[in-house]
This record gives sequence, structure tokens and C-alpha cells, in this order.
Amino acid sequence: MPAVAPRKLNKVPFVELADGRLQGVVSSGSDISRVYVASVTAGTHGLSCSTNNNRPCGGLNQGWGCCKHLDSLIEEAVLQYGQDRVARFLRVEVPEGSRLSGCLKGTRDPAPAAAVFSRFLRHLTYLELPGSATPIPELHWFPAGVGR
Repeated sequence: MPAVAPRKLNKVPFVELADGRLQGVVSSGSDISRVYVASVTAGTHGLSCSTNNNRPCGGLNQGWGCCKHLDSLIEEAVLQYGQDRVARFLRVEVPEGSRLSGCLKGTRDPAPAAAVFSRFLRHLTYLELPGSATPIPELHWFPAGVGR
């Protein structure tokens, strides 16, 4: 499925709708060697964000909704899949002109990060493959040839 709009892969290199969650990997704004695994659970809108070393995100622990990593993840998911599809997946009503992240009423609910991070690392190995015009089904999330 082609991306709805170009994405910033250096900010949110991996986003997926899987395992009943919108989940992905978000780069740290302050440390190039740190990334966050963030997720929103469909239906309950449970919010989870932790580093690749399983340390909880300080912004999410403040208790006022989404942290900046979750905001970035949701924004990139909307660019990748479209707001309607992401809203349907998360089972949230988004009034016209509203942002999806502002309509979530979830609370902190830690989710397993290791599987998401492991899938992201596995997908990175595809970057080492020689160039080919043959499609690779597992890379449907990667907007090849689209830059922003």
C-alpha cells in the first residue's frame, strides 16, 4: 500500500498497525543512540512509550496524555495510512478538523516493546540487500522513493 503522504524516516523510521496496537519506533530528539518504542492500544487507547532499553518515557509519566514520541508516531501513522484508517483501527471518533491524538482518552498502559523493536531491527537488514525491482512484502510500510 503506498503512503498517503511522504514521511520523515529519520524521525519515525518504523510505524505499523499490528497486534491490536498502533506501534512503532521513534527517534530521540536529544540522543542519537536512543530510540523509543511507542504504542496506542486499539479500543482502550492504552498509551505506552519506553526506550529501546525498557526505560519508561518521562513525558508519558507526567500523566497529561500523549508524550512527544506518541504524538510523532500518530502523526506519521496518519501520513502513512491516512487518518480514517488509523482512527478506525484505534476505534476513535475524530471530529472534522481535529487531530487524532487529541481525541484519545487513554492512560498509561505499558505494552511489550521488545517484539516491536526486534521487528524494526529485522526490517533494517533489508537495507543491506542489493537493489532490486522485485517487491518485498514485509516492507510495505517503507515508502520507497518518497522523501520529505
